[in-house]
Amino acid sequence: MLKTHLKLLLLAALVVVAASCGRRTYKNIAYFQDVEEDMSLPMAVNRGIVIQPQDKISIVVSARTPDLAAMFNLVRVNNSMSGEGDNAGGSTNGVMGYVVDNSGNINMAGLGQIHVAGMNRWELSNYVRQELIDRNLLKDPTVTVEFLNFKVSVLGEVGSPGTYTIAGDKVTILQALSLAGDLTIMGKRDNITVLREQGKERTFYHLDLRDTEIFNSPAYYLQQSDVIYVYPNKVRAGQSKVNENNLRSVTFWTSMVSMASSLAMTTLMIIAIQNGEFLSK
Repeated sequence: MLKTHLKLLLLAALVVVAASCGRRTYKNIAYFQDVEEDMSLPMAVNRGIVIQPQDKISIVVSARTPDLAAMFNLVRVNNSMSGEGDNAGGSTNGVMGYVVDNSGNINMAGLGQIHVAGMNRWELSNYVRQELIDRNLLKDPTVTVEFLNFKVSVLGEVGSPGTYTIAGDKVTILQALSLAGDLTIMGKRDNITVLREQGKERTFYHLDLRDTEIFNSPAYYLQQSDVIYVYPNKVRAGQSKVNENNLRSVTFWTSMVSMASSLAMTTLMIIAIQNGEFLSK
């Protein structure tokens, strides 16, 4: 009877340990753990990317009279040109762009100097259009503004770290991580850092993918040149300590002992089952 009780206790302990590990794994891995069924959250208004010094933007003016509109456009080219430190330069897909100077200005063809820093692309488009109308330069112009240097970098525990060029000007932290192949199993879901440079300041935002509070973070919608870093979990950090010159790592030997114990326990259970002893009276 005592032998049977010991076996039952052993089995119960194994079940409790397995369940505990499962709960910890879910808590560490799953996204949006506080989401309830049919839950809805208000969406914050996204103003879009704000133009900053050193940005590259294209401004294309079109109208019913193409010849008149052409004087407000930069010449299209087929080769890339360097434009650092100049108001006009740099090309993407043959479209020349303006480089915003350190004061936040550009010298636009036909209009002269314009202060563009602090505007988003729709505000700049409306501003240029109204200037063309108010100065009687064009009657009904269409102005299209695009960013030519919207890139974000994703580093750390992701599938494909690197720098990614974004089409358009609206991308979330989740979309950027998706572009980088999502977090690896070794990435900490509760410790995502976004480094943002604006003006003369660098700001660090810490995000937790397990919590829907992420949607309220200023870093949920990314800005140009944001850097995203995914921290490694303790397992990955421990693995980095084990190398040819450091085989005495505590983490290494702990893992070895744990693995050996698991193998021994599994072997004993298999032998007991084969002998018909496990849970027998």
